[in-house]
Amino acid sequence: MSTEIAAPEQLHEPRQRPGFRRTVKAYVSLTKPRVMELLLVVTIPAMFLAQRGVPNLWLVLATLIGGAMSAGSAGAFNCYIDRDMDRKMKRTKNRPLVTGEISDRGALIFSWVLGILSVAWLWATTNWLAAALSAAAIFFYVVIYTIVLKRHSEQNIVWGGIAGCFPVLIGWAAVTGSLDWPAWVFFLVIFLWTPAHYWPLSMRYREDYAAAGVPMLGVVRGRVTVGLQVILYTWATVVASLLLIPVADMGLLYSIAATAFGAYFIVQAHRLYAQAIRGKEGKPMQVFHTANLYLSVLSLLIAVDALLPF
Repeated sequence: MSTEIAAPEQLHEPRQRPGFRRTVKAYVSLTKPRVMELLLVVTIPAMFLAQRGVPNLWLVLATLIGGAMSAGSAGAFNCYIDRDMDRKMKRTKNRPLVTGEISDRGALIFSWVLGILSVAWLWATTNWLAAALSAAAIFFYVVIYTIVLKRHSEQNIVWGGIAGCFPVLIGWAAVTGSLDWPAWVFFLVIFLWTPAHYWPLSMRYREDYAAAGVPMLGVVRGRVTVGLQVILYTWATVVASLLLIPVADMGLLYSIAATAFGAYFIVQAHRLYAQAIRGKEGKPMQVFHTANLYLSVLSLLIAVDALLPF
């Protein structure tokens, strides 16, 4: 019987460093591209509405670049701060700070650099107000939501969601250099939409959030309570979207389509609540995807309506 002793280098083989392409991909994922995409979706229609037509295309591109860096910085800071919780959740177990593809120090430096660049870029290419709003958005998401609210309050998404409303203000400010009532109404729409959009997700991943100790509404409250809150915020979102008609002088296309898609969103929310009353889980992800579709369609309607003469 032969016994072989492994050489020291075989016992402690150094982990291979990921290649350049994989490292770049890891840093991109740190910025939460899906969230970034959703935020940029509302920036463009805000700019069209502010211009009442097609704004300067260079200005649109510059604002989107700055907005992407701002959202990416906030997302990267969030991943850095929440890395302990991400290790406990199935839906976040493949994030680069969990897998070790990116070091904690690297992620923190990346977050700061991206955030500073976003503010500097917007200041240089748009105006000081858009740049200041970018800095405020990062601060609100990182400090108010991630550090203060997320781990300590079931209302974390309600008030923390304000950070996701800033792209509308940034887009409007980039065009006009000011903030007018239509921008604030659009801001209100996204503020009310955020809980209606996110709370169904918290129902779906209830066990994940519970394991990580995050007091999302779907964790600390029953399905019936969450379902009712989703209904209330969905109704409020649709009503706020219709406020744009008199405030921003929206036309016939927006008025009809926003009402129709809003009604569809409301129906889906009521179905989720009805299932909860019957003691069933229902289809929370269907409401989540409906909410995403609703905001995308509403944003498209705002942009198109700004181009129409009626």
